[in-house]
Amino acid sequence: MSTLVVVGLQWGDEGKGKVVHALSRNADYVVRYQGGNNAGHTVIFDGRKFVLHLVPSGILEKGKKCIIGNGVVVDPEALIEEVNFLKKKGISVENRLFISDSAHVILPYHKILDGIREKVQNIGTTKKGIGPCYADKFSRTGIRMCDYLDKGMFNILIQKNLKEKSKILGSLKTYKIKKEIFKKYSAIANKIKKYVTDTSIIINKQISENKRVLFESAQGTLLDIDFGTYPYVTSSNPVSGAVCAGSGVGPTKIDSVMGIAKAYTTRVGEGPFPTELNDGVGAYLREKGQEFGATTGRPRRCGWFDAVSVRYSVRLNGCSSVVITKLDVLDNMKRIKICIGYRYNGKILKEFPASKRIIQEVKPVYIEMPGWKKSLKGITMFKNLPENAKKYIRKIEKLIGVRISMISNGRSKEETIKC
Repeated sequence: MSTLVVVGLQWGDEGKGKVVHALSRNADYVVRYQGGNNAGHTVIFDGRKFVLHLVPSGILEKGKKCIIGNGVVVDPEALIEEVNFLKKKGISVENRLFISDSAHVILPYHKILDGIREKVQNIGTTKKGIGPCYADKFSRTGIRMCDYLDKGMFNILIQKNLKEKSKILGSLKTYKIKKEIFKKYSAIANKIKKYVTDTSIIINKQISENKRVLFESAQGTLLDIDFGTYPYVTSSNPVSGAVCAGSGVGPTKIDSVMGIAKAYTTRVGEGPFPTELNDGVGAYLREKGQEFGATTGRPRRCGWFDAVSVRYSVRLNGCSSVVITKLDVLDNMKRIKICIGYRYNGKILKEFPASKRIIQEVKPVYIEMPGWKKSLKGITMFKNLPENAKKYIRKIEKLIGVRISMISNGRSKEETIKC
């Protein structure tokens, strides 16, 4: 049995797409277990840029099979767009992509409700209907893929749901929504039904046959609905523990967990960010690192590496190893800082706080290290890194308490250093 979970350790955008793509060469199946098309994985493959939102990046490797698990919420129209995008790029998904029949479906009214709530709450959502779809799931009014594809059942469920939503949207609005849904329904359902099946059976069968299964998260641990900077979080559990519920496998089937973290820190949208740099250094990191959201295009907020939050994420996920990405972005930095604690009310906090007030008011405590002032381009072995780059990696390793197994020093999968 060989199963590996790849999970983000910061606020998402850590470079999981590239890592999963690189690891998928040695995998048989790649499984996405939570989130929706609010996520964006950017991968450079054969010199071309791919931005994927639902389909695991393993689809780019010839012959690899990909699964969208039951824990994912699926926008059928967005799925078709992504499949068409891949086909235009010469990537076939036929007999290679499988979608859980228990995955919940995002419908047009979810996006409208998302927009309404965002105006009031200002969470920083992508307004793609992810939260409202999960809300329906847990209030037991959601529509799963198996029922979406059953037109008679779908009609019954949509009538009930729109009756409930009409209290917010109004009767005329919900009438127009229903009309629009069924105008497109048959064409959409016919295109996606061939991908839908009981994916839990497939995954467990592959594991029992000692096939290599790779599980990938969307977003990052600090956006987890339970353990992130609530309420500025996503609507699901990106942590590794959600793999079992989000894909239909037992915990005894998981071998190891690999965490992904940038050599610095970024965040998209609202919410606390202790090491954020609102100065020229932050702007430099954004520009050099091309830090713009893969899904929304929004500029990412940038700051120094936060060892407190990453150590917290390592603990929550039970990481057996960590990958550090975008080390090359720091190439020209004369001095580099690492956050080792938070100052609050005259005390130094060494652990990541749950309190909304505390995490908003803490001040980072830094150590400073010399930069290497040298390009890392072309380096593929740890021993060939500049001495100060090696010291930076070893310091992070000590602070977060887990082995760093790989370093990314570029956007293509070839630009990787094994430690």
